[in-house]
Amino acid sequence: MSRQFSLAGLLRLRQIQQDQAASGLARARSRSTSARAREASARRQLADTDPDIVSSASMRAVAAARSASHSMLADLQTLSRMAEADETAAREEFIAARTRSVGLEKLAARHHAEVASEELRAEQSALDEISSIIWHRDEQQVRS
Repeated sequence: MSRQFSLAGLLRLRQIQQDQAASGLARARSRSTSARAREASARRQLADTDPDIVSSASMRAVAAARSASHSMLADLQTLSRMAEADETAAREEFIAARTRSVGLEKLAARHHAEVASEELRAEQSALDEISSIIWHRDEQQVRS
């Protein structure tokens, strides 16, 4: 049996792909969390504003500000949805990359176990041979 796992190069490639997918997932999670935080902050700011309206000009200004704020909130909601979709896609990509590498990892583990078993068998055979030689030598010394 070959000492080196024949698919070691492919396994390394799959692990690199998995690492890249994991970092992509981390970035997507970070963007999604950031977008949700900005949206929540904008909602809090909108809820906290209660300006005093003293004239029709101030009323128009408040209405314009609220309209702009609602438009910004809608944009933030869209951004949050897009970030969540990106996170979902990145998670699926990571799962697919992990799935591709798991089978190879199991094959590599089985290969290493078989190599270790073969080495132990060879070592035991050598020990048995040495023991047999010593036993025969001792047997011959007893007969002499």
